[in-house]
Amino acid sequence: MKTAHDLVVQAKQTVQEISVEQAVAAIQTCDVLIDVREVDEYAAGHLPGAVHMSRGMLEFKMAGNPKMQPRDLNIVLYCKTSGRAALSAKSLADMGYTHVRSIAGGVDAWVAAGHEVFKPAQPSFE
Repeated sequence: MKTAHDLVVQAKQTVQEISVEQAVAAIQTCDVLIDVREVDEYAAGHLPGAVHMSRGMLEFKMAGNPKMQPRDLNIVLYCKTSGRAALSAKSLADMGYTHVRSIAGGVDAWVAAGHEVFKPAQPSFE
């Protein structure tokens, strides 16, 4: 029986993971940067320009949005540490997307490398 870790390891063998350094350039030229973390993680801070599509809804949101349906979209994915992004990249490849990359180390590696995250202003209730 496979574990979640086994599935991540298997996915990482078939998807293109890029370093944070490579991600800086990839993000500038991609069609869409997708954060596959949960909504509360995204709201706490995300890479500038990223759209949110949680891992559990990714395939449905991609299929349901005409702008996301071209299979030659240049897609960059990330999550917290790279496991969910690798699984997401494999799933999108299985759906026929041909140019999908995930950021190795995820947002944690991004921040550790000194890059900023966008933190939306929280509403004031005073």
